[in-house]
Amino acid sequence: MTPDLRQLRYFVAVAEESNFTRAAERLMISQQSLSQQITLLERMLDVKLFDRDTRGTRLTDVGAWFVPEARAVLDRADEAIDGVARVARGEIGSLRLAFLTTTTNYLLPPVIRAVCQRLPGIKLTTEQTTIEPLVEGVLKGRYDLAFTRPPLADGLETRTLLNEQVCAVLPEKHPLAGRAELALDELADERWVLTPRSSWEPWHQTFDGSFRRAGFAPDVVHQDASAQGLLGLVAAGVGVTRLPRSASSLRRTGVVFVPLDGEFVPTEMVWLSGNTSPALHVLMDVVTETAASTDFTESG
Repeated sequence: MTPDLRQLRYFVAVAEESNFTRAAERLMISQQSLSQQITLLERMLDVKLFDRDTRGTRLTDVGAWFVPEARAVLDRADEAIDGVARVARGEIGSLRLAFLTTTTNYLLPPVIRAVCQRLPGIKLTTEQTTIEPLVEGVLKGRYDLAFTRPPLADGLETRTLLNEQVCAVLPEKHPLAGRAELALDELADERWVLTPRSSWEPWHQTFDGSFRRAGFAPDVVHQDASAQGLLGLVAAGVGVTRLPRSASSLRRTGVVFVPLDGEFVPTEMVWLSGNTSPALHVLMDVVTETAASTDFTESG
């Protein structure tokens, strides 16, 4: 048989008090029960832990050796119990985060900074990726939480962090580059560079609606799957494009971002429906609170 934690606590109490009566009072049990448990412990271990006579209660050499060992076991048990409570409160855990490539530059630094400051017991793994593997990764459980833009896919829960201005991206010498704002229909005669439809069909359906409301279909002369690639094409004068304002952090020269009237896009936290991880939901609350007081597009 193996001693249980209760017996180890009784043993340590007697060792510290050097007196069964005081130890029993401290433990709030009868002296008889305490004596019986210590006797049972000694039988289990087949050793004598205390010398008991008219002069009092003293540890044997074996008992003296056993005291720090018993304390270590009890301390570890207390740590484990405290750890379980902290896991249940979402203070300890491991989470895998994915960032849409175009959000990483401005969103990852403040998000990770806030989580590390507020939740130091949560270990994070981060990855930046494009939209299709991001959605697939959340649906298949490779990522616990992702930061991206809608529309997405069924089976996912979302929480909006910010709504961002969509801008026309023009070559810096374009005749409209000096405007404070543009309507999308003013770009009807431009050549356009856009991502291919295969990159994420739901996004392109949204784009189609915007262009349709503006009264034209864009003349797409070149495609690139990355925001960086689109910005390079605009800088080279190949055409114009549309991107969220935060994408301006990806390229500082050769292009101009002009806000499009009435055009906004949200950035969302995305997770799999039914994910009940306490750490996940505590982390999301921290990020939500941070977003309420921080302009993520300016703080990265």
